[in-house]
Amino acid sequence: MEAINDLLMGLAGSPWVYLAVLLVCIVDGFFPPIPSESVVVGLAALALSAGQPNIVLVIALAAAGAAIGDNIAYAIGRGIGTTRFAWMRRPRVASTFAWARAGLDQRGALLIVTARYIPVGRIAVNMTAGATRYPRRRFVSLSIVAGISWALYSAFIGVAVGHLLGDQPLLAIVVSIVLAAAIGYAVDAVSRAVSARRAARAQHNERAERADYSSSASSLGSSNSFDESSSTLTSLNVSTRTDLTNLSER
Repeated sequence: MEAINDLLMGLAGSPWVYLAVLLVCIVDGFFPPIPSESVVVGLAALALSAGQPNIVLVIALAAAGAAIGDNIAYAIGRGIGTTRFAWMRRPRVASTFAWARAGLDQRGALLIVTARYIPVGRIAVNMTAGATRYPRRRFVSLSIVAGISWALYSAFIGVAVGHLLGDQPLLAIVVSIVLAAAIGYAVDAVSRAVSARRAARAQHNERAERADYSSSASSLGSSNSFDESSSTLTSLNVSTRTDLTNLSER
């Protein structure tokens, strides 16, 4: 265990770790297998327990990398859309893109910022934003806000756990990574639940409106039929009176 801790501290002191943070956060913006949260959270925990790397520099590079990666995903979506390749049309992937599209229609700015906390969801949202031609300037601004808030959040988790487990750097890294992953999946679950509830409510309202329309149309049809029947009876009465008058005159 001590050997592993010594190795971690040695890596944390390397200047290459800062370049790694930047590159990992950029690539994770459009390639989900890269665990940027794990890197940032782990280094933040290590920074508190071991005194390095520089936590401020880690946060700055993580925020910059996240914003760059999100804009690359936006550019990919704008360039090729979300249905060109076969893997994009798989049920699970297609449903994720559909969820992103519905969310952008309802609450675009909020979704772009919160999706940064969802490992795979952020890629779907950012690519969909590009495919649907979400305003580029607005997206860039939101991606910067999202990147900064996400970097601060990730570092906070690492620092908090590192403070509790300062004498055990390896355990602090593991616990902080697990905690960050759990929070990310929780945000994803809550976001999907809210979207599903809103979709169900909208569908219910649409059905109610259709039912009201059908009822109104039926009532109008009945009223028209009654008016036509009344008009026919009136015509028959007038015709009958006319015939009786003619017979009397004869």
